[in-house]
Amino acid sequence: MKGGGGVAREGAIVGLDVGTSKVAAVIGEIDDKNQVEIIGVGISPSIGLRKGIIVDLESTTNSIRKAISSAETLAGLKVESVIAGVAGEHIKGSNHHGVVSIPNRRSRFVSESDVKRVINQAKDIEMPADRLILDAIPREFVVDDQKGIMNPIGMAGARLEALIHIITGASNSVQNVVKAVENAGLKVDNIILQPLASSDAVLGNDEKELGVILIDIGAGTTDIVVYAKGSIRYTGVIPIGGEQVTNDIAIGLRTPIDRAEEIKKNFGCAVTSMIDSNETIEVPGVGGRKPKTVPRSALIEIIEPRIEEILEIIYREVGKYGNMIHAGIVMTGGASMLNGLPEFTEKMLNMQVRIGYPIQVTGLTDKVNDPVFATGIGLVLHGAMGFGNGRIRKWNIKSDRAPEILGKIKDWFSSYF
Repeated sequence: MKGGGGVAREGAIVGLDVGTSKVAAVIGEIDDKNQVEIIGVGISPSIGLRKGIIVDLESTTNSIRKAISSAETLAGLKVESVIAGVAGEHIKGSNHHGVVSIPNRRSRFVSESDVKRVINQAKDIEMPADRLILDAIPREFVVDDQKGIMNPIGMAGARLEALIHIITGASNSVQNVVKAVENAGLKVDNIILQPLASSDAVLGNDEKELGVILIDIGAGTTDIVVYAKGSIRYTGVIPIGGEQVTNDIAIGLRTPIDRAEEIKKNFGCAVTSMIDSNETIEVPGVGGRKPKTVPRSALIEIIEPRIEEILEIIYREVGKYGNMIHAGIVMTGGASMLNGLPEFTEKMLNMQVRIGYPIQVTGLTDKVNDPVFATGIGLVLHGAMGFGNGRIRKWNIKSDRAPEILGKIKDWFSSYF
């Protein structure tokens, strides 16, 4: 066992969110009503990552052990394998196009093999030796001139096109996540992009259909996913997150980093107009110096420019999709809880904004009803969608084989049909 007591239980699904500020483990099962029931959760501070990338393997492994142990104790079972999330500024998303002709058999109808051929054609892209494909997600198909098709099998036509969103990552960064998990005595069942997992946890299908921007603000990075007409249009990573806001506070108010984080959580706000202009806060000094009293407005004047910078970058990245976004913006992740952030975002980006809390789960909802657990819940939901039907591939990844195994896209057809 890798932590607390209990026995291994068939059917348990474990999501492991390895983040810059925390490692979160979430254990779920599918109940009698075919819903995901959360039965265990554990969280541990993370000190081995920077901007989503592992920089201290041993520290990361220890954080994984602690988070898993806490979740095991609560669930009363042993964890043997996990679905791990991966993130960081090394992640890149791009859209690709494939086209094949439909052979003139007895009649021209799209078959499963035709779908596989066009997917393979679309993913046949030049890939540097230090990068690998993590996922290939269908956006839509075109049969002859008919666009917007989600399942083309059985349709009549002579020409099949596929629009695919391909996500790639740095092979070393992905291998380090796998190695850290293995060093904790666990196997990796699957690797999933963290903001895609968060999407499963906090977005409704109606939002994805109408068009929505997911903004997942973590400690080290801000991840963005754009959905429209039910499919992914864009994924991206900004190397700025809540950690940078904390650093700004520490420098601007001359206070230790850990105290700056407390000040941000307790008194931070994204909008100056939302606070009392006469309010003051006490700021601890550095190196034993005496604390000082400053206007709370001085804190907000430090926070506001950094939030504005993040939102300006987001607008530059996804502004071209504006006419496709009719459901607004959903913000999630630990840093999304900054007071006034939805209001400030609405004003800057001129869209409706809500905070994304995990949905579609039962069980320990009181413990996971927090944007901090969006990725962990999403990883469990992703596993649950494929439980029993082959959706999740049991990779049992070994570090020395990671490039070979991770470089292969999961069986697309069995994943989506």
